[in-house]
Amino acid sequence: MHTAPLSPVRVPVGDAAGLILSADIYAQNDIPAFNQSSMDGYAFSYNDWDSKNKLIIQGEIPAGITEDIPLVSQQAIRIFTGGAVPAGADTVVMQEKIKVENNYLVIDDQRLKKGDNVRIRGAEIKKGTLALEKDSFLSPAAIGFLAGTGIADVEVYPTPSVAIISTGKELQQPGKSLTRGQVYESNSFTLKASLEQLNIRDVKIMWVDDKPELLQQVLADSLQNSDMILLTGGVSVGDYDFVLQAATQCGVEKIFHRIKQKPGKPLYFGKKQNQTVFGLPGNPASVLTCFYEYVLPAIGNMKACKPHLLQIKNVELFHGYKKPPGLTHFLKGVYSNEKVKTLDAQESYRMSSFSKANCLICLDEEKQEWKAGDKVEIHLLPF
Repeated sequence: MHTAPLSPVRVPVGDAAGLILSADIYAQNDIPAFNQSSMDGYAFSYNDWDSKNKLIIQGEIPAGITEDIPLVSQQAIRIFTGGAVPAGADTVVMQEKIKVENNYLVIDDQRLKKGDNVRIRGAEIKKGTLALEKDSFLSPAAIGFLAGTGIADVEVYPTPSVAIISTGKELQQPGKSLTRGQVYESNSFTLKASLEQLNIRDVKIMWVDDKPELLQQVLADSLQNSDMILLTGGVSVGDYDFVLQAATQCGVEKIFHRIKQKPGKPLYFGKKQNQTVFGLPGNPASVLTCFYEYVLPAIGNMKACKPHLLQIKNVELFHGYKKPPGLTHFLKGVYSNEKVKTLDAQESYRMSSFSKANCLICLDEEKQEWKAGDKVEIHLLPF
């Protein structure tokens, strides 16, 4: 394991959605903090009432009122949802089940039982008891639950800060005219959008020419300020591929370089202390494939939530496919009705197929041919 959770931080509970708790949370109060009406109706003592008696209506209790209004025997009090049930009352009848005759309450509810429509103090949670345990995922419901118990801030594993460094003299920004030899830079847009899907907002983007001294300086600065660095391009073995050189000069320990897969064979991964460095290929489809298969799990480890693409085995291939042995292939595909189709435009520079795909089809390294109906493994893409 080369990636681990980042050091916990304390954040406002309203900013913690999607994160993982790094410590147990205990209730600070009884919730509800008082016996509470769950209905608009009338509060009374069940023992004061039988089907022949009428109760005198005396006063009302809206939600939020702080005045303590006592209940007198043989009386009922108008109460609203969320209102504090007065001392001496133990039951609330909903307003649809009563009649009011000359300020007397007539109850017409044959199923009414003692305690109905009253939320007892501490029914949700009692003070001092465990509300959420360490390593719990903070879903919207969990955020609402904690806020409803009075929790203002929580200790969580944070999302990593990320630096994206795109390398290449040939890169041009979208919206500008291309000259001969130029291509539009799209990898930073793809990666930033992928990170935003993971609720990662602390993202810095830099573009660097194919000059080793410039790349080394930008990488060194990024290692000072970011938890994860994603470099695109310059990671192969060409004359203008300087990522490995720059990483070595910056003290990054190489964990691996080059992997037996297509697309994304030149992939590089390194570490410097607690920071992770990915050297992603330059071709756009290779970048996104490597992000989903390698960067995404690393981010999960850093957030302590281990996100990864959902893997489904034994999916029927809609039509046959051939490939040479020696490399695992990740093909863009469409999964539907328990079958998967490969898309056209599988080349590593083409994103048109990726924009239509909902999965990656994982084809074994050594196998060469699949027939229609053969079973394969797929990795569902996030949406």
